Amino acid sequence: MAEAAMQLNRTADQRMVVGIGEFAVASTPDCMIVTHALGSCVAVCIWDPVAGVAGLLHILLPDSRINPERAAQQPGAFADTGIPVLFRSAYAQGAVKSRCKVQLIGGAEVTITGGQAIGKRNVLAARAMLWQNGVKVEREVTGGAAARSVWLSAETGEVQVTTAGVRVA
Repeated sequence: MAEAAMQLNRTADQRMVVGIGEFAVASTPDCMIVTHALGSCVAVCIWDPVAGVAGLLHILLPDSRINPERAAQQPGAFADTGIPVLFRSAYAQGAVKSRCKVQLIGGAEVTITGGQAIGKRNVLAARAMLWQNGVKVEREVTGGAAARSVWLSAETGEVQVTTAGVRVA
């Protein structure tokens, strides 16, 4: 897998910006993990309050079988390959699955392909992958028709969600 190839932009104020199909994991208290413009994409946010480890994954599509080559190069693009990579990376920094608080953000219905709502499919795939692995989703801000941006604090686990620059959750 291309886990080690994942490159993120870290700004001077300890902000890690996650793009489509990317993920970030941080255990530095002053770090904020951010992703922008989640339309039909879904952000999976995890936080272990004991270890102080936070992670965010920006999923593009639900199932890697539609493009196995891309999944091998960029596992974070798909729910079924990205979620395991996110959790393995968090475990490597001290997170424990049973302590992780998980939130799903995004999955708006902005793209309809072949009569199938990609946003809804992304949310369902993320839920299913988490459920199959014994992980409870504590909060969702999903659906609708508006794009969202997400800020995850590595220190507190707080997730802020905005639409058009206005905080919605």
